[in-house]
Amino acid sequence: MIFSLLIPLILQNNANAKIYIDIDSPSFQQFPIAICDFNNISNDAAQTSDLGIVLADEIKFYLSMTGIFNILNKKSFLEKIEAGNAEAIEKIYFPDWVLIGADYLVRGNITQEGKQIIADCRLFDVTRSERLMSKKYNFIDSSKKEVAKNIASDILLTLTGDEGDFHTKIAFVSKKRSVSDVHIIDYDGSNQKKITSHQSLIMSPRWSPNGKLLAFTSFKDGSPKVFIRNMETGIERKVTFFDGLNLCGSFSPDGKKLLLTLSKEGLENIYYLDIETLKLKRLTHNYSIDVSPTWSPDGTKIAFVSNRSGSPQIYVMDANGNNVRRITFEGNYNTSPSWSPRGNRIAYEGSIYGKYQIFSVDHEGNNLLQLTFDNADNESPSWSPSGRQIVYSSRSATRNRLCIMNANGLNMRILHEAMNPSVMPVWSPRFKQ
Repeated sequence: MIFSLLIPLILQNNANAKIYIDIDSPSFQQFPIAICDFNNISNDAAQTSDLGIVLADEIKFYLSMTGIFNILNKKSFLEKIEAGNAEAIEKIYFPDWVLIGADYLVRGNITQEGKQIIADCRLFDVTRSERLMSKKYNFIDSSKKEVAKNIASDILLTLTGDEGDFHTKIAFVSKKRSVSDVHIIDYDGSNQKKITSHQSLIMSPRWSPNGKLLAFTSFKDGSPKVFIRNMETGIERKVTFFDGLNLCGSFSPDGKKLLLTLSKEGLENIYYLDIETLKLKRLTHNYSIDVSPTWSPDGTKIAFVSNRSGSPQIYVMDANGNNVRRITFEGNYNTSPSWSPRGNRIAYEGSIYGKYQIFSVDHEGNNLLQLTFDNADNESPSWSPSGRQIVYSSRSATRNRLCIMNANGLNMRILHEAMNPSVMPVWSPRFKQ
C-alpha cells in the first residue's frame, strides 16, 4: 500500500524526453541547482511545519550522491517564498537565481490531509526562464525518503534522460573469521540485511537482470557449489554439484543463462548453464585457468580472466566462445572484469606498486584509465545500472569499506564500513517503485 502511494501523478512534463545537460562531456562540471524548502500550504500548517524542509533536504541528499550537481546553499537565496501561498511556486524572479549562479531551480508545495500528503514539485531552467517538470506525489510521512528518491529520480531523468541509481541495492559478502554470508544494502547505505545463513565460505554473488534471483558460490556442502536464491521467497536451489570447482559468473542479459567456471573436465574452463533445463555448454577449451566470466549488455560478448599468457589478464570472446582476444597489457595481474551496462567500458582490478587498484578500459582494449590511487587494496568493481557509477571494496590494515565512485573515478563516497571484511560487491538492477 505504501509503495502504491508513492506512484507519481504526472500532471505535465514539458521536457518531452529532451536531454538538457550532457554529463558525459570531457569538460563536464557540476551543474549548480537550487532546491527550495517545500512550501506548506495545508490548512493546519503546524502539523507539517518541518516536512517541507525535511523533504527538500532528502532530495538534496540523493542528488548529491550522483556527483552531477552542485547543491547551492539556501542561505544564498535572494528570492523568498511567501509561506502558505500556493501560487508562489510559479511566481519566480529568475534574475535573482541567475545572480547566485543557479542553472536549475526546484520548488514545491506540500498539502496534508490526515495521514495523506501531496507534494507538488516543479523543476525550472533558470537561464531559459522555463519550467521543465511538474509532478505530484502522494505519500505518507513515514515514506518521505522514498518519495524524495522518486523526485530526485524524476529530476535526473528530465535533465539527463536517465533515472539514475536511487532505486537499487548492492549485494556483498561479509566475512567473519572462516564464515561468510551475503548481505544486501540500499544505494544510500541504509537498510542492510543478511540474506544467507550458510555458516560457510560464500563467494561471487550475482543478480539476475530482473533482480528476482541471486546466484552465488557456497561451500555449504564442504566444496564449492553454485546456488540460486529466489529473492522473493527465500528458496535456494543448488544448480551445479560437480567434483572440483563450481564458480559463479554472471547472468545473461535475458536472465536465461548463467556463466560458470567448472573444473569437472580438468582445468578451470568457462561454461554457461541453461537455468531452466540445467544443461551446460562449454565455451573455452584451453590448457589454462579461465575464470570470472561476465556478459556484455547486448549478450554478444563475454569478458573473462585467463592466465594463458602467463599471468592473469582480461580477455574478450564472442558469446559462443570464438574470437578470443586479450584486452589488458599493462601490469602482470588484472582480474574481476565488470562490463558497463552502457557497453563501452570494462572495469577491473589490477595490481600496481603492490596494491590493487580499479581501472577501466574500452572493450577493444584502448583508452585505459586508472580510477583509484589510494593506499588501500581496491577490488571487485561493479557498475551501476546507469553505467555512471562503480561500487568496489576497499581494504587496508585499519578499515574495510564498500565505496562508490563515478565512472571517471571522482565523487567517491563510503557506502558501508565495518570491522569485518566486506567484499565482492555487485550492483542490482533498478527496482521499480
